[in-house]
Amino acid sequence: MRILATDLDRTLLPNGRWEADNQAIDLFNELTKKNDVLVVYVTGRNLRLTEKAIKEFGVRYPDILCGDVGTSIRKRENGEWAIDEGWINHVKRSSPRWDAGKIRDVIAGVDGIREQESEHLNQFKQSYYVEHQKKDAVLREVNELVKGKFDEVIIYSFDSQDGKGLLDLLPDSATKQTALEYVADEFGSKKEEVVFCGDSGNDIFPLTAGFSGVLVKNADDQLVENVNKALNKNPALKVYFASGDFKGLNGNYTSGVIEGACHYGLFPDFN
Repeated sequence: MRILATDLDRTLLPNGRWEADNQAIDLFNELTKKNDVLVVYVTGRNLRLTEKAIKEFGVRYPDILCGDVGTSIRKRENGEWAIDEGWINHVKRSSPRWDAGKIRDVIAGVDGIREQESEHLNQFKQSYYVEHQKKDAVLREVNELVKGKFDEVIIYSFDSQDGKGLLDLLPDSATKQTALEYVADEFGSKKEEVVFCGDSGNDIFPLTAGFSGVLVKNADDQLVENVNKALNKNPALKVYFASGDFKGLNGNYTSGVIEGACHYGLFPDFN
């Protein structure tokens, strides 16, 4: 099974400040269907916002949606979404000390954070907006209050479009990386046979976890720097940096996803 997994915002979706190729989304839709590739969206978006993106940008429905920063998994079957209950049970078994409600109570007094709207929260995701200029103090205090007590991971990212800091507290078994590992295992695919494309902060984990990684050309400078550091420590990692000038595509967004997928041989008839 050939698996192409991709982040949505500013990776597959051309919703940043960089130039996009007008034909790229139609080409992505065509190539993935023609080559019988299993398409996985791995995104911070919830189901409603993913549906909105599909309608707005015209990207195809995925076969599998790892949404809410990997804390939820849904499969697309006969035109309907089906929640993967096995994933829920897996997370509960793997992170037994996780408790979103207790975490919420513990960090309620931290200055510089505001809890995100309820639609962005779930049983495995406790998320906040952060005043970016206060991020160092916020992260220091959150670490002191939470770290190591709830089988958690603490992930900070910066939305350069909105100027917002984003703080996600997740079970250590329910992240973009572990959700994609779960999908790969279910379909009997080795990690290096799974292509993952990303552009920003929280994509660092799947990009450096042993999958075949792709950074689109418009990837954040900080992500590029962190991936290069990881490559220096472990030269065996497989990461491709889209550069554009490929089949008339500029390498940004969807074009970079296509370029990276071609690099790893997912679209052999397009090389």
